[in-house]
Amino acid sequence: MDLFGDLPEPTQTTGGRREKIPEPSAVDRGEKRKYEVTEEQEEKKVCKGLARLKGYVAARRGEREEMQDAHVLLPDLSSCFQTLPPQVSRLSYFSVFDGHGGARASRFAAENLHHTLALKFPKGEAENLDKLVKKCLLDTFKQTDEDFLKQASSQKPAWKDGTTATCMLVVDNLVYVANLGDSRAVLCRVEQEGEKDVQKCVTLSLSKEHNPTCYEERMRIQKAGGTVRDGRVLGVLEVSRSLGDGQYKRCGVISTPDLRRCQLTHNDRFVILACDGLFKVFTAEEAVRFVHSVLQDMTVEVKEGQTAEEGRFEAACQRLANEAVRRGCADNVTVIVVSIHF
Repeated sequence: MDLFGDLPEPTQTTGGRREKIPEPSAVDRGEKRKYEVTEEQEEKKVCKGLARLKGYVAARRGEREEMQDAHVLLPDLSSCFQTLPPQVSRLSYFSVFDGHGGARASRFAAENLHHTLALKFPKGEAENLDKLVKKCLLDTFKQTDEDFLKQASSQKPAWKDGTTATCMLVVDNLVYVANLGDSRAVLCRVEQEGEKDVQKCVTLSLSKEHNPTCYEERMRIQKAGGTVRDGRVLGVLEVSRSLGDGQYKRCGVISTPDLRRCQLTHNDRFVILACDGLFKVFTAEEAVRFVHSVLQDMTVEVKEGQTAEEGRFEAACQRLANEAVRRGCADNVTVIVVSIHF
């Protein structure tokens, strides 16, 4: 298994104008505020031609008694840093966590993982920033898992919650996705096709699913003394990697994420991060085409204070979650759509 699988290199990396972006939204509360970017920061980001990123989220409880998903939208992660490394102008972070056995693990990860990441992020001038960022992500997941398990085991009775995690960290225009479990991230890249320049959506996977039925995952579980029955660890747990799930850690369930890296290009339109509630009823390609079709709909109503494009992205995110429920998904559904503009 290639832990650091990279996606295709970009064909374009130039140009772009940086605009003000909203302050991170509160986790699962929908509180929205705005902040001002200083002229010095603005100028620095313009010079680097950074993509403008904006996140939209839709969450549906479905037929479950409890909403066990959590999410984080931080288009600018700098608020968690005293200073950024000199070679970095912008950090963004978006994540979705799909809890099971309760909502405590997913909420803990949503509240703490990005703060741990900020503490472990490379400091000062770094010769090999890419390698250090990957190590930072691995260490962050390990620390978050340990911190939650310590808190969970101190309770009486001990918490048995666990959660998947799909986290997208954007360092300037370089995307790193770290994921555990069966939540996923996919990128929409638009290409011109034919002489009439017809736009074709290409779907690129930014994550890897961790199911006990996968050969490598099953072998690790069995070597640790666990078993896979009916496609589940010990016949119960649907994923082979997670945060939390202390009772399964001795059975080969691990918290080591897969990492993938991708350079944003001028052909990239958006990223979808979503829990398996979406992908039970949508293929990745169908989800990308669905969002892209809404973005082409010029009749979408726009809320006060939104641009027409923002209104279409908001509508696409909400409609995608609604359609997942309409198609019969009874699970919690959380969808994040991150727009990309140069």
